[in-house]
Amino acid sequence: MAVAYLEKLNDAQRRAVEHGSDVPKGGPAGPLLVIAGAGSGKTNTLAHRVAHLIVSGADPRRILLMTFSRRAASEMSRRVERICAQVLGANAGIMTDALAWAGTFHGIGARLLRLYAEQIGLDHDFTIHDREDSADLMNLVRHELGFSKTENRFPTKGTCLQIYSRAVNSETPLDEVLKLYFPWCSAWEKQLRELFASYVEAKQAQNVLDYDDLLLYWAQMMSEPAIAQDVGGRFDHVLVDEYQDTNRLQSSILMAMKPGGIGLTVVGDDAQSIYSFRAATIRNILDFPNTFDPPANIVTLDRNYRSTNTILAAANGVIDLARERFTKNLWTERQSEERPRLVAVKDETEQANYIVEKILENRETGMTLKQQAVLFRSSHHSGPLEVELTRRNIPFVKFGGLKFLDSAHVKDMLAALRFAQNPRDRVAGFRLMQLIPGIGPQTAGKILDAITADPEPLAALQEIPAPPRSGADWPAFVDMLAAVRKGQGWPSEIGLARLWYEPHLARIHEDAETRKADLLQLEQIASGYTSRERFLTELTLDPPDATSAESGTPLLDEDYLILSTIHSSKGQEWRSVFLLNCVDGCIPSDLGVGSTAEVEEERRLLYVAMTRAKDHLHLMTPQRFFVHGQASQGDRHVYAARTRFIPATLLQFFETAAWPVVAQMTDAERQARHQVRIDVTVRMRGMWR
Repeated sequence: MAVAYLEKLNDAQRRAVEHGSDVPKGGPAGPLLVIAGAGSGKTNTLAHRVAHLIVSGADPRRILLMTFSRRAASEMSRRVERICAQVLGANAGIMTDALAWAGTFHGIGARLLRLYAEQIGLDHDFTIHDREDSADLMNLVRHELGFSKTENRFPTKGTCLQIYSRAVNSETPLDEVLKLYFPWCSAWEKQLRELFASYVEAKQAQNVLDYDDLLLYWAQMMSEPAIAQDVGGRFDHVLVDEYQDTNRLQSSILMAMKPGGIGLTVVGDDAQSIYSFRAATIRNILDFPNTFDPPANIVTLDRNYRSTNTILAAANGVIDLARERFTKNLWTERQSEERPRLVAVKDETEQANYIVEKILENRETGMTLKQQAVLFRSSHHSGPLEVELTRRNIPFVKFGGLKFLDSAHVKDMLAALRFAQNPRDRVAGFRLMQLIPGIGPQTAGKILDAITADPEPLAALQEIPAPPRSGADWPAFVDMLAAVRKGQGWPSEIGLARLWYEPHLARIHEDAETRKADLLQLEQIASGYTSRERFLTELTLDPPDATSAESGTPLLDEDYLILSTIHSSKGQEWRSVFLLNCVDGCIPSDLGVGSTAEVEEERRLLYVAMTRAKDHLHLMTPQRFFVHGQASQGDRHVYAARTRFIPATLLQFFETAAWPVVAQMTDAERQARHQVRIDVTVRMRGMWR
């Protein structure tokens, strides 16, 4: 019975799960790298490994599990409990509830920084800025330094933040980052250094951390041997999912925690490394085995449970041409005679017509719309298809629109909670004060300047006279902050903030009632957290999606087609997949062919898209497609060849077809087509004689 829960695993999965089983009482073993191919049961294997450690006697409180979303960590914990229940019975819940250190890199980093705040010079009450708040603060500093008034246009706040983030996460000097990724900003290197230095000082003065700081501060504190030993000593086992998507900063944190690799397990697939734009580096997973002496043990999961053999043959053919990778060829027992289709069409209109026709054909055979997906390299590629779907009354959801927490009213509420938690948070204070009638940017800035210098900023705020024309709104604002700060127990504090905000909501927004429902939903979400601090931290790091995460109108139908970028499709699967614009200029993107590394990542993008398909795969190759504003050339149509990632040598794995199928013309039809019915040329010559 002790190993019954392992019986459904294949041999490779079981080797990964049982790695280190010879160590007594679930103790830590040497480093392990699990190369998990697409559809190979990666999540199931990792969950079984965690459960096996617990069943074998490992202390769940000393297991650190890092995933790339909070939802993934929650799902992993649920799976671990189900597996443990087969051995531990009713006690499984007790053990898995103790698996408290499961979450994202950034979430775990935030918890550790609060634990070690005093030892690293941080105020424990720091608040965390999301990307938009960080860009706003960058803009404030940019403006204060006079860079927004320069003769030549200085990079925007968003670009400045991207440059800063890339330098931090890739541990690359600023001049190299500018040269490689932002060459048009190279002339501003001196000013950008000054801006970033002032931005860091502003964050520290306001006691805020941005998203990147959670890794940067964590990595910096691990450079102190005593702290690194203490943090690493908290955990016997460290397991990391999606290791191919980590950046150099995350890798350096892991190596500082477990310098010999003892107790370290990383899981990933180099063939699915597609996030270099977030500073992720494929080198982390490629170089992992030889980082240690002796090298890490490698287990390869190459049995695919998702796709048919013909789809895998084509996908393997594409990735086989990669310059550097771990050798693995996915295989499956799912046999099919249907090869992936390479469909040549005239343009994007015909591409849309073909896809709609096939989607409706599939639906007639019993395949729901939700079991079908259309994937694309860039969000704007789906425009013509969206028009045709709308015209044909086919409901769809396109992922990647506005997120729940990006809406103005939700951000206002979170700003109230953040400012009460940390009155030195200038971005939150600036946003809040301008909600009050009679207070503009200048007045808000002066008030914030005055209270920031005081050791007790909230007390100083209470002593400031009400600004002219603010009336009773000012004391109500100050009283709300004091009440939330004092705390009546979470989540009642968010209710205090909502009651203060609702009159302003009604004054500012016409659709106040709809927005009020969002605030009640936010309050409901808040009840699932133990404290204001935990709520603000986790919501900033891993926000929940609401209906507004899906662009387009709300759906009345229960069934709908999925439209998604390839990046957003990772980890998903559908019975039928259509891939738009499989031509050079789209895949690879003409913006992604500057270096060999960029071309190789574009190859992996195609591979990821192809391996989302379970039964049917259609790769569309329009002869002519529309390109949105590229540099000075503006919008234009271009002609392109089939993607370079499917050379002639790979055509054996595909069924090639042209659409629409043109019927043969009769001789009479051909003669009629070429008959001159009106000679316009004669008329045109005659106009001037």
